[in-house]
Amino acid sequence: MTSMAVDKHEGEEVEGEEEEVEKVERAFPDMGLAQKAFKLDCADAGSREAVKAEVMAMVTADSMAPFYEVLCSRHSWMVDTKLLDEIKAANAAELEKLEAALKDAKENQGEMEVLDGLLAIGQFYARIGDKANTNKAYDVIIEMPKVSTGKRIDAQMHKLRCALFFMDMPDARAFLVAAKKLVEEGGDWDRRNRLKVYEAVVLMVERDFKQAAGLLLDGVSTFTCVELMPYETFVYYAVVTNMLYLDRPSLKKKIVDGPDVLGVIQGLDPLGPMARGLYDCDYALLFSSLLPLHESLLGDRYLAPHARYLLREFRILTYTQFLASYKSVLVKTMAQAFGVGEEFLDSELSRFIAGGRLSAKIDKVGGKVETNPPDERNSQYQAVIKKGDMLLTSVQKLARVIDS
Repeated sequence: MTSMAVDKHEGEEVEGEEEEVEKVERAFPDMGLAQKAFKLDCADAGSREAVKAEVMAMVTADSMAPFYEVLCSRHSWMVDTKLLDEIKAANAAELEKLEAALKDAKENQGEMEVLDGLLAIGQFYARIGDKANTNKAYDVIIEMPKVSTGKRIDAQMHKLRCALFFMDMPDARAFLVAAKKLVEEGGDWDRRNRLKVYEAVVLMVERDFKQAAGLLLDGVSTFTCVELMPYETFVYYAVVTNMLYLDRPSLKKKIVDGPDVLGVIQGLDPLGPMARGLYDCDYALLFSSLLPLHESLLGDRYLAPHARYLLREFRILTYTQFLASYKSVLVKTMAQAFGVGEEFLDSELSRFIAGGRLSAKIDKVGGKVETNPPDERNSQYQAVIKKGDMLLTSVQKLARVIDS
């Protein structure tokens, strides 16, 4: 085969791959739009109009009349009546065609065609941002008598994704519980794996980062939930949460040297320097990464409400790790190690010690921090006493109910 023929053959393969990529079905609602819409809340005055233009381009392209009305109400925009009438008319025409196709499927075709028609209507409502009708459409599928468990799980995950799009967490929690119940009845590996990603997101929003961290780390090498987020975003969440809870050997193995993480972490600043700083005990490097991390967290719709909490936990983690190596250390020495001022460090340590988050005490006269390792046996004893008191209270309440 000549080189020209080889080039032509390779070109055909590339074109074929591009066509295959183009045929990948879009998932609705578009979670990328949800992230852009969130940035309308946190964008500065200089960039807000540009962000609005991007959002409106996506809204117009998908004829999202219900979501446009939500945005106008949320941000006090003046409604473009002409645009709204146009996309409402487009929605009505498209829905009429979908309902006609469903009617034909019910009258002249089989159950699979009927299911396809119902799914198309559900996708339509999800695409235009009509949450209530999206849920109703997928409920029809879930309640059909001859639909497989897999299709019911898919319908619940569609509803769950719609709830996350609108950050309706009570609905998201309810749909997650329903989907997990269906998975236990007969979900395949892929659906189980994808549902773990949905659960991790719900847990992050609810600030249960420890449980979310485990689910995220388990999914790094098996991630397929591209309808919810890109892989890079998934790794971002996995690294942020797991740095708080992994011990140093696990941090080294799964984050710092983890092959799946290494492939993308360099593009997720400042997580690369943070992970290295935490593992290498380079606390100045780690602390210098906290400000850009804070800015990054504020730009994420799931983590923004928890940005201050996460930064506080990272500081407590690093102070604890540093102090674990000393019985006592000068405040000046510790401040130099962290690249911060002595006054700032003294204030930070005092606050965390008073709150019971650090087992140490500050010797103001000697200008040093003395560690005070927690008495694990006493802590366990106090925990048993507390649980015993709770149990006794419950028994007393039960006894009063029985006696009455």
